[in-house]
Amino acid sequence: MLEALSPQPADALLGLIKLYNADPRPEKIDLGVGVYRTASGATPVFRAIKAAEARLLEQQDSKSYLGPEGDMGFVRALIPHVFGAGFDASRVDGMQAPGGTGAVRLAIEVAKRAGVRRIVMGTPSWPNHAQIVVATGLELVPFGHMTAEGTADLAALEAVLATAGPGDAVMLHGCCHNPTGVDYTPAQWDVIAPMLAARGVLPLIDLAYQGLGEGMEADAYGLRAVLAAVPEALVAYSCDKNFGLYRDRVGAFYAVTGDAGALTRAMANGASIARAAWSMPPDHGAAAVRLVLEDADLTALWLAELDEMRDRMREVRDRLAAAQQVGPVPMAPLGIQNGLFSMLPLTGEQILALREAHGIYMAGSGRINIAGLTAGNIEPFIAALRAVTA
Repeated sequence: MLEALSPQPADALLGLIKLYNADPRPEKIDLGVGVYRTASGATPVFRAIKAAEARLLEQQDSKSYLGPEGDMGFVRALIPHVFGAGFDASRVDGMQAPGGTGAVRLAIEVAKRAGVRRIVMGTPSWPNHAQIVVATGLELVPFGHMTAEGTADLAALEAVLATAGPGDAVMLHGCCHNPTGVDYTPAQWDVIAPMLAARGVLPLIDLAYQGLGEGMEADAYGLRAVLAAVPEALVAYSCDKNFGLYRDRVGAFYAVTGDAGALTRAMANGASIARAAWSMPPDHGAAAVRLVLEDADLTALWLAELDEMRDRMREVRDRLAAAQQVGPVPMAPLGIQNGLFSMLPLTGEQILALREAHGIYMAGSGRINIAGLTAGNIEPFIAALRAVTA
């Protein structure tokens, strides 16, 4: 029967990684893979995580199952950082998930069981968002996320929400939008939050990069503004980026509501979906995060490391923005965008020329990983961009 399976397209990013690794040019630049890199090109283990892992090695006395909810100490330790120190804890409950992807899948599956039929989502978006929506059988309703000037298109969101209502969910990036780097401003979030409440839609907030944009508190502004306005929401959270735990797959799914019975049912359905999908989430990374958040000194060290990452990416963005305009490519907007990613309006031919003639590797969409640039390669990158767009 297996011969009846349809061929599937190769993953473009994985193919790009192979091409980059096979390129012998020492000056090559990888802007494709979506991980943080230091100025020397490393993706290190956080010092705070190393310290927590040392404690785990010494103190952990069992590898027994924890259940489909995972490490609930980890889930609860995150709550004040995500939702704010004064948030009403009776409104929220959660469970561990394998990475941000697992958390998004849980959120969409729970939303479907709750009666959601359509997911409204700005595009471009992280490719897995659309893939998960399609895989769950829900209708995807796209709208344009970004204006031609490189800012968030609030008018487009307002227009699509005018056609939405109960039975619809709206997928929003909490901060550091992937792939554009274009976030809603606090003033825009203050417009969006009551609009969501008035339309009766279910917000699905994907907060995958908290701390990598403008800081832990600032990056949570949109989520908290929405939760102050709406009666219920679902949240997908990732620690893969802001704790550097990519391969350990550390995420959390949260439901927020004022109805205790609805909250209990949301968690029961989440556990049921998780049990059938991955049974139990991986423990090691979540346990390390829990130990960091339970220790004031380790928490301070982790936050300092986040500051270092954010400062480096901001420096790269400022250097790129200083170029103002490279041929037809506007560079100034990169200075007001956030996080690891931005998109350059390049043609497929230009992206191919960057790779073949200059050893610069980026996604076919024009998405670049800001952290792939350093003080030593920014100017060669700009020069190559100028050459292929001339």
